[in-house]
Amino acid sequence: MQKRRLGRTGLEVSVLGYGAGAVGGLFTKGAANDQERAVARAIEAGINYFDTAALYGNGESEKNLGRVLKALKADIVLGTKVRLSAEHRGDVGKAIEQGMDDSLRRLGRDAVDLFQLHNPLVAQDGGDRLAIDIALEQVAPALEKLRRAGKTRFIGFSGVGETAALHRAVDSGLFDTVQVVYNALNPSAGGAMPAGAPGQDYGRLLDKAKAADMGTIVIRALAGGALAGTADRHPLAMQDVAPIGSAPDFAGDVARARALQPLLADGGCTSLTEFAERFVIAHPAVSTMLVGYSTLDHLEAAIAAVNKGPLPEPVLRRIG
Repeated sequence: MQKRRLGRTGLEVSVLGYGAGAVGGLFTKGAANDQERAVARAIEAGINYFDTAALYGNGESEKNLGRVLKALKADIVLGTKVRLSAEHRGDVGKAIEQGMDDSLRRLGRDAVDLFQLHNPLVAQDGGDRLAIDIALEQVAPALEKLRRAGKTRFIGFSGVGETAALHRAVDSGLFDTVQVVYNALNPSAGGAMPAGAPGQDYGRLLDKAKAADMGTIVIRALAGGALAGTADRHPLAMQDVAPIGSAPDFAGDVARARALQPLLADGGCTSLTEFAERFVIAHPAVSTMLVGYSTLDHLEAAIAAVNKGPLPEPVLRRIG
């Protein structure tokens, strides 16, 4: 599998990553044997970037992924995340440090490769939505302290929230990586926002991050599953998925995904999910793309898709 440079970290990561979140659900609700089989197969296929977070399954993802990686003695690149709630505003540094220690305990590790802020970034602070000023003035120094302590090699943030705040975080130079919402329903992180399209304009965030030599980790590559073209969900998967940056509701995203069906043949694709995955990896500023899995079949399909390579340029020009 193709490897790409994760920005200034210098790490070489697989273009397809393993998302151990709740949307796919295998690592929050799946059977232990299936979890181990999936990671073993991912590593065999060349996947070396694995993503989790304290939020996923209330810590279950970290515990299960840590157990499997230890059992397999896997040499991979591992990222996790911390999310601050309202009560943490009184001592952000302490909350960040506690979050790291709790994650390391669940993972069964002394350190991770990448530790990321998981909150949406906004101008006006409130609840789960974190003011960009707090992120820059308090969170970033706390993450840097953990780096100096040897608990993480690199630090990053999740690129959700308000576009202006996300651009400020990139411009700050304080973070090594950014998770970017980018998919065939909302390609604005990598190009112009399609005329009349619903959703948030991310203002070419991928290009801005690349110019800053930041690693980019694409999230919502399948728009929470909408780019499968169906509202049906696997039993392990999150059953109610709120869109991020795309249509006002999941049904709207599914309908827009189905409208891409006529492009499949020209792209040499056998499914909408293959089309969506090959769309994402076509952008040169993408370091790695996270896909969540419910089954081993989902994993095999994603591996096959990325190994076919990016969509052809003429097809890319017709999206949007």
